[in-house]
Amino acid sequence: MTQDQIILFALFGAVFAGLLWGRWRYDLVAFTALLAGVVLGAVPTEDAFSGFGHPATLVVALVLVISAGLVRSGAVYLITRTLVDSTRGLGTHIAIMGGIGGVFSAFMNNVAALALLMPVDIQTARKAGRAPGLSLMPLSFATILGGMVTLIGTPPNIIIATIREDSLGAPFGMFDFAPVGGVTAVAGLIFVALIGWRLIPRGEGLSAASDPMAEFSPYIAELTVPEGSKLIGQRLGDLDAEAEKNDVAILGLVRGGKRRYGPQRATPLAAGDALVLEAAPEALDEFRAALSLDFAEADREEKLRAEGAGLSIVEVVVPEQSRITGRTAQSIGLAVRQRTVLLGISRQGRPIRAQIRKTKVRAGDILLLLAPPDTAQDMVDWLGCLTLADRGLAVTDTRKTWLAIGMFGAAVAAAAFGLLYLPIALGLVVAGYLFARILPLAEVYDHIEWPVVVLLGSMIPLGTALEGAGGTQLIAEALVGLTQGWPAWAILTVLMVVTMTLSDVLNNTATTLVAAPVGIQMAQGLGVNPDPFLMAVAVAASCAFLTPIGHKNNTLILGPGGYRFSDYWRMGLPLELLVVAVSIPAILVFWPL
Repeated sequence: MTQDQIILFALFGAVFAGLLWGRWRYDLVAFTALLAGVVLGAVPTEDAFSGFGHPATLVVALVLVISAGLVRSGAVYLITRTLVDSTRGLGTHIAIMGGIGGVFSAFMNNVAALALLMPVDIQTARKAGRAPGLSLMPLSFATILGGMVTLIGTPPNIIIATIREDSLGAPFGMFDFAPVGGVTAVAGLIFVALIGWRLIPRGEGLSAASDPMAEFSPYIAELTVPEGSKLIGQRLGDLDAEAEKNDVAILGLVRGGKRRYGPQRATPLAAGDALVLEAAPEALDEFRAALSLDFAEADREEKLRAEGAGLSIVEVVVPEQSRITGRTAQSIGLAVRQRTVLLGISRQGRPIRAQIRKTKVRAGDILLLLAPPDTAQDMVDWLGCLTLADRGLAVTDTRKTWLAIGMFGAAVAAAAFGLLYLPIALGLVVAGYLFARILPLAEVYDHIEWPVVVLLGSMIPLGTALEGAGGTQLIAEALVGLTQGWPAWAILTVLMVVTMTLSDVLNNTATTLVAAPVGIQMAQGLGVNPDPFLMAVAVAASCAFLTPIGHKNNTLILGPGGYRFSDYWRMGLPLELLVVAVSIPAILVFWPL
């Protein structure tokens, strides 16, 4: 091996070791390795930061912003309000939620798709009186599967498309992944809906996960009747049916700034009347959207203030990249800097209430926070957490639902037919969302997952340097030598199993950046079409089902679902075997050697 190969292999080994150790966040590990590669001369100085302007990096960031715009426009509630019903059986519920999650994740980042649907699934489970852990893992796996169908559904597909462009002269198109990814996703979703959820262990932690913060669930809020509303003239009691459907209690009526005594059920509604309601925040937002109500004050158009004695209780789940992950509420100055009190921590379904300010928070934990209502959402954004029970703080604007969907659909169509380069098409959608005020300008950069951007920007130059130094060719030759004389399907299977195993324990982005060039080198060494090998890497890198660390979606459900580390493989292992068994024949049919 040459000196550059030795240095780069050592750096990649250090990156993988750092990711497995988990002491430092993956973006810091990757960025440090990049700087070391430059200092040691293995990465050219002029290429050091080329990854930050790489199309793969840009597309990942743009998709995350577009996902946020689709949420704010109400596109998600448009579907979930009509399709999700807590009275359905568990198997039917999982099939419907899995289908919705699969479709969402095909056209938006699959982490964002789970973040949107997880509160809906938890609320449905609580209404049905069952543990969320019975349906959260199937939902997580469904969103991972759905991401394989399109170019923008998951970062590995984006990376592989750009690597193909760099190596072979042309990228994969928007729906080139659909034949293999679609067949595999459908097979996986059928397994999850019919068999997979039955394999989830029903232990003590899972049972306790049904509602770890149940005593803090009610909120008080006011919604007003706008001018020209169809509710004007109707009696307050006429709203009881819709209120009951959305699990909302109507407590009273405010007119002219004064609270009217008594239930006021027979009082005709007038423009400007305020309804006093008690419900969970997500139920309030659904009730508001269903009846086209407004908030009590103009400044509530951007935030739902779930009020009680001047404070609001917020329930959030902690992602891996959160500011508080691996730290305590005391060490980050939560009380001093954000005027927020940590009331409780739920870890894998078990509440922690002793010494909570000094307890180190882990990815997947649920935090119960007490904050001023006017700064609650800013506090959640500062922490980098995802809201659960206080989902209503991210208020939807249903007036622009179809505009948001139309812009995104037009961009996807333009990219699919080759009319626009994909990053340009997605960039136009982001610009359109800003000009149409679907997404506030101040929030744009908050929705970009910067650790992933830094990871991509750091690993791409390292991967390019490894390929240029002949390192990927060495790995490919070793695998080809190992499989000498084997049939094509067996060689593809080996590549898939190796990639899938790495993805189960490492970041799937880092795995893809190494495995995709190896796949191309293997194909060139065998003298066959490299596209089947790239498709095998795409499927394998996305399908990490064995551990909670293999994919961010699996980490997000760890706390809310009350799972243990060892719970994932029970459904994940047969699902991975099914993915290999289905995808290999599909690859050979749709992408012949």
